[in-house]
Amino acid sequence: MRKFLSVVLGAFLCLGLMSSLGLAKDKLVIGFTMSQTGKLNAESKDQYNGLKLWADWVNAKGGIYVKSMNKKLPVEFRYYDDESSKDRVQQLYVRLINEDKADFLISPYSSGLTASAAVIAEQYGKIMLATGAASDKIFAKGFTHVFQIYTPASRYLTGALDLLKAADPQAKKVAIIYEQSNFAKSVATAAKNYAEKKGFEVVLFESYAKGTTDFTSFLNKIAAKKPDAIIGGGHFADGETFAKQIYEQKIKVKLVSLLVAPAVPKFAEIGDAALYVTAPSQWEPLAKYTEEAAKKLGIPWYGPTGEWFTKNYKERYNEDPGYHAAGGFVAGLVLQKAIEDAGSIDSEKVRKALEKMDIMTFYGRIKFDTGDYYGRQMGHEMVYLQWQKKNGKLVKEVVWPLEARSADLVYPYYKKY
Repeated sequence: MRKFLSVVLGAFLCLGLMSSLGLAKDKLVIGFTMSQTGKLNAESKDQYNGLKLWADWVNAKGGIYVKSMNKKLPVEFRYYDDESSKDRVQQLYVRLINEDKADFLISPYSSGLTASAAVIAEQYGKIMLATGAASDKIFAKGFTHVFQIYTPASRYLTGALDLLKAADPQAKKVAIIYEQSNFAKSVATAAKNYAEKKGFEVVLFESYAKGTTDFTSFLNKIAAKKPDAIIGGGHFADGETFAKQIYEQKIKVKLVSLLVAPAVPKFAEIGDAALYVTAPSQWEPLAKYTEEAAKKLGIPWYGPTGEWFTKNYKERYNEDPGYHAAGGFVAGLVLQKAIEDAGSIDSEKVRKALEKMDIMTFYGRIKFDTGDYYGRQMGHEMVYLQWQKKNGKLVKEVVWPLEARSADLVYPYYKKY
């Protein structure tokens, strides 16, 4: 009898040891919230669709390989409707960790909701991939377990200046005109600082009220200052109107780059006023990030191609993917790569792998800040679109960065006059 009890006790101890080492684990639980209801529903749904496509892709391969266990763990989601509410987000992330035993976390959509979720992730020492969140402020709070997928807001328009410098090294003067909103102001201020750092003269830095429909006074000032580029904007309505009036008054400027509006397909309805206007976007199906581009940069390529993602997303959801969906997929992909590199699902080991990560995916480069803005995205660049005319039709092309371009930049903007 004593021998029997000893065997049973030994078995229990063995099982306990296996459990503590994670050897008995048979799945990887990823927790998150999404706005199934509320004002952020559309973007959140697209983000989820991309994340779900990643889970199906990795599970079709048997799951994520964990070296320390010498096996693959399939991915399983636990998620709830956050109703686009910050208060609800915090309650639900506590539940995901304590009740659902989530191993890793994905952020909700939007900077505001992500900032709320980040507090909980940090409190419990859980890795959270923050996608759908561009705010820099989240990463100034000293968090050490939150990692950003999107290009931060502070770099939304800096790429326009890099594009200008590459197209025309002699360009010197920039006018920055932006909407009076927190988002546009933060982006424009960062662009001004970057422009001055790069040796540009900011000849105009002014804001306009929300709902502005007449930009004549601004355009008169721009014409007098003769800048090489106009950058700024705010949202769709004002950006569309601003672009139309730049064209109607035939402002002789070399580059026009505006927030939001030109990235929306409806922008083409303004006809030739849309021609050669550029705009930043987190990602576009036309972006040509490839394994060859990764080799030129001397970094590893990881994951499927952009063509695979676009094709499979369209087949699954009957629509072309936007950057919200791409961000969802890549959040999962980055987590997968970090677990594989760590060879473990231990949060601190995965965190160290994320610190070291520098890879190229179909979405672009991924590398994280490990300094004062720990976890902020520093590898991924905004892609820049330009409206061009092909076979008599206005089409969007990706013109920057060079490794992602689908067409060369048409320069200067005033060439259409």
